[in-house]
Amino acid sequence: MADGSLRKRIWGWFFFDWASQPYNTLLITFIFAPYVKELVGDGTAAQSAWGFGIGTAGLVIALLAPVLGALADTGGNRLRWIWLFSLMYVVGSAGLWFAVPGDFSLILILTFFAIGMIGMEFATTFTNSMLPDLGTREEIGRISGNGWAFGYLGGLVALVIMLAFFADNAETGQTLLGLEPALGLNAEMREGTRFVGPLTALWFAVFMIPFFLFVRDPRRKAAPAGAVKRALTDLRQTLRALPQNRSLFAYLGSSMFYRDALNGMYAFGGIYAAGVLGWSVQNVGIFGIIAIITGAVAAWLGGMADARFGPKPVIVACILALTLVGISIVLISRETMFGVPIPAGSALPDIAFYVIGAVIGAAGGVIQSASRTMMVRQANPDRMTEAFGLYALAGKATSFLAPLLIGITTYATGSQQLGVSPVIGLFLIGLVLLVWVKPNGQQAVA
Repeated sequence: MADGSLRKRIWGWFFFDWASQPYNTLLITFIFAPYVKELVGDGTAAQSAWGFGIGTAGLVIALLAPVLGALADTGGNRLRWIWLFSLMYVVGSAGLWFAVPGDFSLILILTFFAIGMIGMEFATTFTNSMLPDLGTREEIGRISGNGWAFGYLGGLVALVIMLAFFADNAETGQTLLGLEPALGLNAEMREGTRFVGPLTALWFAVFMIPFFLFVRDPRRKAAPAGAVKRALTDLRQTLRALPQNRSLFAYLGSSMFYRDALNGMYAFGGIYAAGVLGWSVQNVGIFGIIAIITGAVAAWLGGMADARFGPKPVIVACILALTLVGISIVLISRETMFGVPIPAGSALPDIAFYVIGAVIGAAGGVIQSASRTMMVRQANPDRMTEAFGLYALAGKATSFLAPLLIGITTYATGSQQLGVSPVIGLFLIGLVLLVWVKPNGQQAVA
C-alpha cells in the first residue's frame, strides 16, 4: 500500500511538469511571442515590450522567491501556496485572449502575461522542493528526469494541437493543416491564435487535477507565532552564510550563468534561424517540435545517467555539448559552414540547424532536470523550499544578461552570427565555477 501510494504521489508530481510546460512552449516561445510581434508591427518595439514584460516578472520572482520559500519551510503549507500560484497561472494565461488585433492594451496584455509567468515560476519553486520527498538521494535523479521528460511530452502535445487546429496564419486564416480554426473561431479576428491563452489555462487546470489528488505534504507542525519574522531572520542568516558553503555558493553561481546562456539560446533561436537562414514560421515550428521530442527522450535517458553517475558529470557533459552548439551556430550561414563555402541553395545549413535544434532540446532538457537534482544534493534538507527559492533567484538575477549581451554584440558587429557568441562565454563561466561544486554537497563531506 505504501509503495502504491508513493507511486501515485510521484505520478501526481509528474503531472505538474505536464500541466505547466505549455506556458513555456506555447506562450513564451512558439505561438504568443511571435503573435505579439505581429500585433505591434515594429519588431524592435515588440521585442522591447516583450523584454520589459518578461524582465518585470523576472524581477518580482527574483525578489520574492527566497522569501516565500523561507515562509513555506518555517510553517507554511506548500500545497496552499501552489493553489494560489496555480490560480495566477490560469488567470494570467487566460487573459491573453484579449490581445485583439487593432483593439488591445499592450500594458494590459503584458500584465496578464507577467501574472501567469509569476504564478508558473513560484508554483515550480514549491513543487521542485517536494522532490526529496519522492525518493532516496539515489532515486531522485531518475524521478526528476522522468518528470522533465513527461513535461516535454505535454508541451509537444499542446504545441501540435495548437498548430494543427487553432493557430491561424495571418494571410490565409488557416492552420498548419490547412484547416479553419476549430470551435468556429474567427480567423479574421485571430481568435484561433488568441485561443493559445485560454488553451494554456484550460490545459493547466485539467492536468493539475492528478497533482492535487495524489500529492501531499508530509505532516508538519502548525506554524508558530512569529513565523514570518522567523522566516525572514532565517533567510538573512542563510544569505550571510552562503559564502561559507562554498559548494552551494559556487553551484548557484554556476547555474546562474549556464541557465542564462541556455535561456538565451531558447529566446533567440527562432529569430536567428529566420534572419540568417530565412526560415518561415512553419520551419521554426518544425524546429521546435524536433527540439521538444529530443528533449523529452534525452531527459528520460539523462535521468537514468543522473541516477547512475550523479548530476555533476551530467551537467558538465551538457555544458560542453551546448558550448559546441554555440560555436557551430556562429559558424553556419547560407554561404558557409565552418568556414567552407557551400553552393547557393544548399540544404546543408537547414539540416545542420535541425540537428542543432535536436542537440539544444536534448542537452537543455537533461541539464535542467539534473540541475534540480543537484540543488537537492547541495541544499539543507530542512530548508528545501528556501533553497529552491534561492535557486529561482539565481536563475532570474542575471536573466537580462544573455539578451543584453546578444543585443549589444549584434549591434556592434552588425552580424546575427557573431551576435550570439556571448552565450559561449556564459557557458564556459558556468563550467569553470563547477570546479568548486562538490557532487554531494558541502554537508555530505563536512
